[in-house]
Amino acid sequence: MPPDKPTSQTPAHRPVGGSVAAFLKQVSTSPVPVVTGHRGRLIFAMDATASRGPTWHQAIGIQADMFKEAATAGGLDVQLAYYRGMMEFDTTPWTADAIRMVEHMRRVSFLSGQTQIERILNHASDETRRKKVNAVVFIGDAMEESADIIEAAAGKLGVLGVPVFVFHEGGGEPAASAFKRIAALTRGAYASFDASSPQKLRDLLKAVAIYAAGGARALEDFGKRTGGDVLRLTSQLSGGPKP
Repeated sequence: MPPDKPTSQTPAHRPVGGSVAAFLKQVSTSPVPVVTGHRGRLIFAMDATASRGPTWHQAIGIQADMFKEAATAGGLDVQLAYYRGMMEFDTTPWTADAIRMVEHMRRVSFLSGQTQIERILNHASDETRRKKVNAVVFIGDAMEESADIIEAAAGKLGVLGVPVFVFHEGGGEPAASAFKRIAALTRGAYASFDASSPQKLRDLLKAVAIYAAGGARALEDFGKRTGGDVLRLTSQLSGGPKP
């Protein structure tokens, strides 16, 4: 059965800041999703340990924007993946419906525990072997695993051509170095954000949703429609192939 169509509406576009433009510059060097007539596929991965409630609720509020922007670039199917507690890891069915994704996210409670980023990376590898995944977004604030193990998992995902876009709340070390390595090994991108700046997180997530759905050309179109720093960024997107 094909995924449900998006049903939510979102506010008008706002110009995005220079820090978002810098992130989009990294996105422009990532592997361009192959356009086959199918919808893009994005794994939306989050840390659901005890400290993550405020950012999780911000992300819930951004889902409609992500789906709406992706629809302009060909549409997007999204799967939520999250970890929490004592080695709990779970995923949801793929969906193209923002309302359904929000319902899934609202059912999740937060439990203290260690990070399980390796499981997210390995899950993404398994999923893309079954059917191509165009991108992974990971939102978190900590990394408590072996850097060598994480880098090995990221390297395997990079070989499969799946970029990981890491949105790091707070930007502190040592997590920042590990997250940047994940982005580099998968040809994705890294950006830090502050919980007090929800608009930045919104713009970053919309940008990657557009990239996953339509690639570099769709991202350029987003810049033209949005203006500001994103519009100035489009002149830097001519280096790679376009769908």
